[in-house]
Amino acid sequence: MRIGYDRKKDILLLEVSRKPVDHAEEMGQFIIHFSKQNHPVLIEVMDASDFISAATKVTARAKAEELIPL
Repeated sequence: MRIGYDRKKDILLLEVSRKPVDHAEEMGQFIIHFSKQNHPVLIEVMDASDFISAATKVTARAKAEELIPL
């Protein structure tokens, strides 16, 4: 997995595969790029600083094995 961050656009990039991208779908503040076999290749997190801030606050309050929506 490779991780990158575009400071100017505030986008977190998570490359989960090196397969060629066939198509992408926007899901809220995420854009998921998929291969022809519908496997995720790249995940873009828009407004990444807000997402990371919210995730940090939530994880600080979480109890063991508790899932909390962001």
